[in-house]
Amino acid sequence: MQPFTTLRAVAVPLAVANIDTDQILPARFLKKPRSAGYGNFLFHDERRRGDAYPLDAAAYAGAGILVADRNFGCGSSREGAVYALVDGGIRCVIAPSFGDIFASNAAKNGLLTVTLPEDVVASLRARLAASPGAEVTVDLPAQAVTDPDGAALPFEIDPFKKRCLVEGLDDVALTLEHAAAIAAYEARVAAEEPWRVPAVHA
Repeated sequence: MQPFTTLRAVAVPLAVANIDTDQILPARFLKKPRSAGYGNFLFHDERRRGDAYPLDAAAYAGAGILVADRNFGCGSSREGAVYALVDGGIRCVIAPSFGDIFASNAAKNGLLTVTLPEDVVASLRARLAASPGAEVTVDLPAQAVTDPDGAALPFEIDPFKKRCLVEGLDDVALTLEHAAAIAAYEARVAAEEPWRVPAVHA
């Protein structure tokens, strides 16, 4: 997956609490392959309810950061919700809290979830709403968000999750870090206990 180190991007304020994964990606789109472009379905139904949706405003074109409200990504465990955000260009979501499974899926797909106090996030959203198109910087190695006024907002993150994001390690890449040990084990078993090795038929 794409490593995450420092991101400076337009940030979109989304002042709605309890946005669930079905709002992020409606279930009917899960039948489509990811190659269909899950970013095309990001907040699909929400963006068609008649009111102007923040992500559709010209000022937020190409946004890479979403500043949301509490309990973002609650609901079902669908990983497709993360695919939709990443494929839609969002690399970081800042919120007071997240659905646990959503946050886990995010880390495995290169999407950084930053948890900050509710009042801090609300203040950041207000400043972004007052200055559409303003940029925010997220520095993962330094564990800090820099708001449009230049103020640094430190955040905490699990060290293992941080390492995986900075180095671009998904579950497959983490397993391949042990490729030499796996190969050595397979060679030893083949030499010492050949009956355990499945026969390969052409």
